[in-house]
Amino acid sequence: MTFLIIAIVAGLVIWALRLMDRALVSQEFSLMLAGFLVASSAAAIVGVYFLMGDYMMYMNQGEFTYQDQYSSEFIILNEQVSSDQLLDSGLLTFDLANLPE
Repeated sequence: MTFLIIAIVAGLVIWALRLMDRALVSQEFSLMLAGFLVASSAAAIVGVYFLMGDYMMYMNQGEFTYQDQYSSEFIILNEQVSSDQLLDSGLLTFDLANLPE
């Protein structure tokens, strides 16, 4: 993916330089403007690439932090468990004093 972005940006920069060179030779402002716009689009692609790279790293770190924080509180039951086993493990315990009448 990185090499594709580099190839696209390099192509845009080469195109912008050719447009600007033709603008200098033929003394046309529109070609210079077009070259500037192509060069700025190449710079924008690089900027978005770096911003998205930082965002993806941030999202991955947040996912790992969430898993580390809450992994001990989740219980996954792969097998059927009897109520006696649940009572022994403390999963079905409740306080009788807090029950509504």
